[in-house]
Amino acid sequence: MHPDHTPQRAMEVHHPTPLPPPVVHPAPVLPVQPGTVPAVASVVLPDGRVVTGYAIDTVRPEPVTAPPAVSRAAVNVALGGVGFLAVCGGLLLLTSFIAALTAFIGQLIILAAVIFGGWIAVQVLGTSGGSSGTTVHIRKATFKRNHFHG
Repeated sequence: MHPDHTPQRAMEVHHPTPLPPPVVHPAPVLPVQPGTVPAVASVVLPDGRVVTGYAIDTVRPEPVTAPPAVSRAAVNVALGGVGFLAVCGGLLLLTSFIAALTAFIGQLIILAAVIFGGWIAVQVLGTSGGSSGTTVHIRKATFKRNHFHG
């Protein structure tokens, strides 16, 4: 829109209020005495001069750890034996599972054969009322020289 056609509104101008700077009080510096006064050592050199200074503590080596009560080789052998027994047990369970699965599949095959055989027997020997197939009644038949006489 063009500025000539906009309604005039009263404008308020807000000026920020400056905050007073914080008052910094410097902390007093107090000399701190060490817990213990280090010992001063004097050394007389061969040419007669004397050197004085603070003694420096020698570097202490780390304490030697005691060897374990059981050797690492024994622990490794024991862990290897436990792992070997776990593998043998797993193979035994796997073998047992395979034998059981084989027996189960064999029984399923036998069950299917029995059911299929029963179905075949019902189809062949069943009396279905003559709804399908051809029934032939032979009363008297004479077979002479490969000829059929009825």
